[in-house]
Amino acid sequence: MSENQRYENRDGEFYEIRSEKERRVFPCIIQRKCSQAKKRKPEVKMFFEKAFIPYDGYWSTPFCRWQGSFAHLHSMLFAAEICKGAFPARRIPPKIFDGIVLGMTIPQKSCFYGAPWMAGMVGATGLTGPSISQACATSAKCVNVAAEGIEMGDNEAVLVVTCDRTSNGPHIYYPNPLGVGGTGDNEDWVWDNFGYDPWAKNAMVETAENVAKEAGISKKEQDEVALIRYIQYQDALKDNSAFLHRFMVVPVDVKDPSGRKVMATVSGDEGVFPTSADALARLRPVLEGGTVTYGTQTFPSDGNASIVITTQEKARELSRDPNIEIKILSYAEARAKKGYMAMSIVPAARKALSDAGIGIKDVKAIKTHTPFAVNDVYFCREMGIKFEDMNNYGCSLIWGHPQGPTE
Repeated sequence: MSENQRYENRDGEFYEIRSEKERRVFPCIIQRKCSQAKKRKPEVKMFFEKAFIPYDGYWSTPFCRWQGSFAHLHSMLFAAEICKGAFPARRIPPKIFDGIVLGMTIPQKSCFYGAPWMAGMVGATGLTGPSISQACATSAKCVNVAAEGIEMGDNEAVLVVTCDRTSNGPHIYYPNPLGVGGTGDNEDWVWDNFGYDPWAKNAMVETAENVAKEAGISKKEQDEVALIRYIQYQDALKDNSAFLHRFMVVPVDVKDPSGRKVMATVSGDEGVFPTSADALARLRPVLEGGTVTYGTQTFPSDGNASIVITTQEKARELSRDPNIEIKILSYAEARAKKGYMAMSIVPAARKALSDAGIGIKDVKAIKTHTPFAVNDVYFCREMGIKFEDMNNYGCSLIWGHPQGPTE
């Protein structure tokens, strides 16, 4: 055998095999890494063959602008109440679930008990599962984790519940005996994290401005996207909100803390602001010298949304129409460079499409979370599509962003 023969293990690392003795003694693990070979990072694919969604196996509350009608509701208790009403309407018995995933980003009292507590409240007693917090990507990650459980054969039917209340966020105190005078550190969970990313050292709106500056995205383009999304949302309101009523649980009676008095009834998204081309053009950028206005960014809101992930057989059993099949094909996530969040959706989308074995032109409906209009402008440019080719019926830019439940 020639000297310095190289061996590549399953992790993509290269090692030298210096002698036949080494080959015999270390058949699986070769001790000396080859310093002359370039280490390759293995490509990880995430595609699914067994994960399905029953037709009509999903629901959502309306989303209410923060400090609105849902501002005082405990997000987990509220989500459980909505689930208990959605189950009989969709003929889904809670006992059918053998897994649960909870997604939320803002703490609520007793949320330490997470998914098991949610399972008990909705009538799926005996279940346990993870509680996931991944900022604005929480709901997508929850669906991925549930689909993995189906794909691996660990589960046949998983309930995914996502909920958040951005209103009246917690004020958190962190004891610090070494602080001045023994005082501790404190944090306004919602406000402080909107305004400062400890890794990127900037506010969320600055990430949009960074991308706008580097990609040459103008205020005019952002205004155009915002207006298109608003017009698309008007399509969702046609025929007495027929499209929204396919999945939205309405009306929602909002009760006082005692649970006896109805304080308000919510029959649709609350806080959507009417707009026009002239109105958007008149708005000034939030940051001096910037391009992002209050009309081209989303707003915090409250609400919850849930979805059922199952095997193909269970999906047919639970579906309102067994002839309609919804299959999860792939999942991907990506990071952009520090402080350029709006760019990250492009590499994630490209990988998800590649893993699914399709191209962007094969996709009939493209839906994204749009915290800033910049995100959609950049995505459309990079993916080669028109503004009108995505987010039909609107997006979170228009109806608000409750974080965990946002698609």
